[in-house]
Amino acid sequence: MIVTNLKEIIGTERDVGAPTFMSRRLLLAKDGMGFSLHDTVLFAGTETEMHYQNHLEAVYCIEGSAELIELEGEGKVHKIEPGVMYALDRHDRHVLRAITDFRALCVFNPPLTGREVHDEDGVYPLIVEGEGDQ
Repeated sequence: MIVTNLKEIIGTERDVGAPTFMSRRLLLAKDGMGFSLHDTVLFAGTETEMHYQNHLEAVYCIEGSAELIELEGEGKVHKIEPGVMYALDRHDRHVLRAITDFRALCVFNPPLTGREVHDEDGVYPLIVEGEGDQ
């Protein structure tokens, strides 16, 4: 059984920050669940372009508001607020524009290892747990 308190993650290697967001990794690949779980905050007034070519992601908003902008097709804009979930089931290229501080629970499959960093196209590389471990 795995029991984790968010307070215990803050300030550890599972607490990952960037100029536009912070992500607390509650479950990672090494936890053996087959998915990873993240408590993520995007900061008000920021825009983050993402394109998870190697992962599927589901996002459930629990606080704040944002606009999800599809970068393919018609460029549809979705209002995301508490209670709204979206799933990037086709590796959808998108921008998330945080209107207020925006907090969400995010699930990745395959699971993230915690070592991934967005590249210039907003892509996380596919890292298999055990590769590059020392």
